[in-house]
Amino acid sequence: MSRSTDPRANRLLAALPQEDAARLAPHLEPVTWSLRTVLYEPDCAPAFLHFPTTAMVSLISTAVSGPTTATGVVGCEGVVGVALVMGGASTPSQAMVQVAGGGFQLPAAIGHEEFERGGAFQAALLRYTQALLTQIAQTAVCNRMHTIKRRLCRWLLLIDDRVPVKGEPIPKAFLTQMLAVRPESVTRVARDLHKAGLIRCSQGHIAIVDRQGLEASVCECYRSVQNEFTRLLGWVGLGRWRYPRAKAG
Repeated sequence: MSRSTDPRANRLLAALPQEDAARLAPHLEPVTWSLRTVLYEPDCAPAFLHFPTTAMVSLISTAVSGPTTATGVVGCEGVVGVALVMGGASTPSQAMVQVAGGGFQLPAAIGHEEFERGGAFQAALLRYTQALLTQIAQTAVCNRMHTIKRRLCRWLLLIDDRVPVKGEPIPKAFLTQMLAVRPESVTRVARDLHKAGLIRCSQGHIAIVDRQGLEASVCECYRSVQNEFTRLLGWVGLGRWRYPRAKAG
């Protein structure tokens, strides 16, 4: 079974006990998302929970004055739309696909009903939400405290951890948005990382060449986020996930 047709390719779904997974299985619809597909808009109630398997989604906030910035990323480790099952019908952010690929969608009503059971699905979503909030909060700290170079390394590593197909090129325009800086600043820093042999820049895209080199150049914010995902969800090694099997009840 390929990643595009197997819900277990999403680590959050794979961690559910068999009984819980079987109850959700008839309602999980496989989907394929193209680049820049919008999964939900600010202040609108999404119709689905989205579980990426090979795609990656960014959570984007827009200021009143117009600029946008990415506050977090979700890939095969998690779920997009947790506000749906936690009492908030909408969020102030937008969710946009930044690495094209597949996943599964679950109707919001089904997700909410399963969450209200109070079992393994609820526990998994609560733990994941806490880890995601850490990622979002650390992004704010990182944007304020660290250089563009270290921040770029951090985003590249976060993306690499969440996209199972390695070597996928990342649009430089997307990274510019994530860093909330001018394009020429990203170009300058990316050029330096390219010369150092850590990444490859080509036709407006960036691909990771030397992950260990990026890890040596990244700020402590990356490790802080990784440690929280380890504590809550079972991180094993760099770029690999092993969620602990959730207990029913």
